[in-house]
Amino acid sequence: MAARRALHFVFKVGNRFQTARFYRDVLGMKVLRHEEFEEGCKAACNGPYDGKWSKTMVGFGPEDDHFVAELTYNYGVGDYKLGNDFMGITLASSQAVSNARKLEWPLTEVAEGVFETEAPGGYKFYLQNRSLPQSDPVLKVTLAVSDLQKSLNYWCNLLGMKIYEKDEEKQRALLGYADNQCKLELQGVKGGVDHAAAFGRIAFSCPQKEAMAADKSDEWFAKHNKPKASG
Repeated sequence: MAARRALHFVFKVGNRFQTARFYRDVLGMKVLRHEEFEEGCKAACNGPYDGKWSKTMVGFGPEDDHFVAELTYNYGVGDYKLGNDFMGITLASSQAVSNARKLEWPLTEVAEGVFETEAPGGYKFYLQNRSLPQSDPVLKVTLAVSDLQKSLNYWCNLLGMKIYEKDEEKQRALLGYADNQCKLELQGVKGGVDHAAAFGRIAFSCPQKEAMAADKSDEWFAKHNKPKASG
């Protein structure tokens, strides 16, 4: 596994049957692993949901060298209100386009050779009608940000990402750790970012010593920035 790499995006799903059909039969992903949990995640990885839940990892290949999706299902929750935080995943797969057409899954051509479609729950995917020689078809994840420059300072200066593209006028930037890895696209939005009830998250890997250093930095910051007592 690469020291620094985008790992997966977490989607909360309400209909496991239709969701499986989309990722497996339309996109062509495979189930990599499945886990069941009787109670909420102690690390708050499942947000405020503290009941029985499951997660299923799906992707085009092994998690060690592919960007995958984590499908989180909370028992008893049939749907989630979406915010504007997640703006889409783009992947290059002529096979996915062909699968969608055969299954009559709704496709809208938004640019030449690029089709917009939705996973169950309303999550947007953009399918490029081409196949790449590289191993992972997932090209980028697009997330909304309220302040592009502050976000760039965080992702680049703190987390060490490289800027591949930047458009000040369109308030857009494309970031990544390596040319052959899934990229992170940041898109500025007006009015702030609303995570609503689905509030997905993106996961990255980094060397253990860097994670430990970040923990120590957080401890130092908390120690030296305690609120002063009043009165």
